[in-house]
Amino acid sequence: MLPDAEFHHIGVACKSFDQEQSKFAALGYRQESPDVHDPVQRVHVRFLVGGGPRMELVRSDGEPGPLAPWLKSGIKMYHMAYIVKNLPTALAFLKSQGARIVVAPVPAAAFGGRNISFVMLPNLLLVELIEQ
Repeated sequence: MLPDAEFHHIGVACKSFDQEQSKFAALGYRQESPDVHDPVQRVHVRFLVGGGPRMELVRSDGEPGPLAPWLKSGIKMYHMAYIVKNLPTALAFLKSQGARIVVAPVPAAAFGGRNISFVMLPNLLLVELIEQ
């Protein structure tokens, strides 16, 4: 089991925050905090809370952008995110389980500059790890 991990959000790829949020509003979701631009990842993010797990709306800051493959294939919910106490330990554990690091640790604007990393599990589930 992933050591010292706490579920944080589901990542949702979109082209328009307002259009996407209006659909989640029907499920009781509202915006949690101001939008954030992350120039390192080339995305804008908006967190929603409400009728279920926290959602992170993610849109590219230019085209084609890092979300193009998911949007092109019609995939919206494309990652699950966990806060971990020790990012290197969590990465080593997931690698030992056959995961592949697809984004090495980088500071993330949405998390106050704390490091994040993305890994692809053997079942092709993309997981974001957020340093506590």
